Amino acid sequence: MAVVEIPGSKSITARALFLAAAADGVTTLVRPLRSDDSEGFAEGLVGLGYRVGRTPGAWQIDGRPQGPAATEADIHCRDGATTARFLPTLAATGHGTYRFDASPQMRRRPLAPLTRALRDLGVDLRHEEAEGHHPLTVEAAGVEGGNVTLDAGQSSQYLTALLLLGPLTRKGLRIHVTDLVSAPYVDITMAMMREFGAEVRQDGDVFVVPPGGYRATTYAIEPDASTSSYFFAAAALTGGEVTVPGLGTGALQGDLAFVDVLRRMGARVEIAEDRTTVTGTGELRGLTVNMRDISDTMPTLAALAPFASGPVRIEDVANTRVKECDRLEACAENLRRLGVRVETGEDWIEIHPGAPGTALTPGTDIKSYGDHRIVMSFAVTGLRAPGITFDDPGCVRKTFPGFHEAFGELRQLLR
Repeated sequence: MAVVEIPGSKSITARALFLAAAADGVTTLVRPLRSDDSEGFAEGLVGLGYRVGRTPGAWQIDGRPQGPAATEADIHCRDGATTARFLPTLAATGHGTYRFDASPQMRRRPLAPLTRALRDLGVDLRHEEAEGHHPLTVEAAGVEGGNVTLDAGQSSQYLTALLLLGPLTRKGLRIHVTDLVSAPYVDITMAMMREFGAEVRQDGDVFVVPPGGYRATTYAIEPDASTSSYFFAAAALTGGEVTVPGLGTGALQGDLAFVDVLRRMGARVEIAEDRTTVTGTGELRGLTVNMRDISDTMPTLAALAPFASGPVRIEDVANTRVKECDRLEACAENLRRLGVRVETGEDWIEIHPGAPGTALTPGTDIKSYGDHRIVMSFAVTGLRAPGITFDDPGCVRKTFPGFHEAFGELRQLLR
């Protein structure tokens, strides 16, 4: 049995940093994720004038309910989608001129539904080049609040940004959502907002957030469920057993539901109060699965699929096309490089395993597109496909700088 210590959740760390910065008092974040994304978010807060103290096991943030201390700032959001979407929203609560830019990869990713909603709320926001993309400038004067309509069909982060903003507005927010993907991430947001003393409620497609701000607290970050998926998939593939402590029945993250997919394929799954264990049984059945709510784990399943006993069809994952790369096509291309037959549509991918005993193409170089999840997913494939290499293995620093070392240790244990 392998017990794997997974770093803190990227999604929870980003939300906690926003909430801590907005709260009244000093917040301590316990076991935050240390990665390029979270460090970029923290540095963005510092650039906006917030005090962030960082030690190996905890970060302390001095909150400012009135918004950034700086009246001018030029923030680089790196590759971080949460940084690029949450920090301009936070900056709008202050008073000053704040410019935001990002990496070429992040510049390509869409922002329009969020920035349109912010403008509808009276925020003076200007895109400098392509409309709906970074770079952008916010001329902040606080946010009045009120009613707004939002399309969150590309990313739930748009809705999360507005929900986090709600208690900081003068009148509160009433958000009507016309479409929503990855809904469990919104559940994380609302649960965390309540932990920081805010009120929020959902009535069907309408989310209501009254004003009132946040209060500082001590908040522990749970392990990242999306990152855990690679280690759970490794157990299912090899017939080994992997336990991730800290992720259990009370976990906030919807991506833990990936283990239910593995259960349907034949693995044994035990979810206890404080840990989750997946045990491979030597059987991996094909299946059809809707992954709209857990789409960050779509590449994990795609990379595992060649070893199933029948076709694996993944549906309702159109939003994966506007992540760090077009993940659906990236998975399809890399599987084809491995000699696997793959079909794709606008929002689905179907993977056909070869005949029993058919080997994948040895020595395949996986094209990462600079996407951490493509590399980490195909590391699972590499457990049974000899000689897999990656054109950019270091891109895992975005969420798990020590991934290759941790996965290498697991490989030795599962042999």
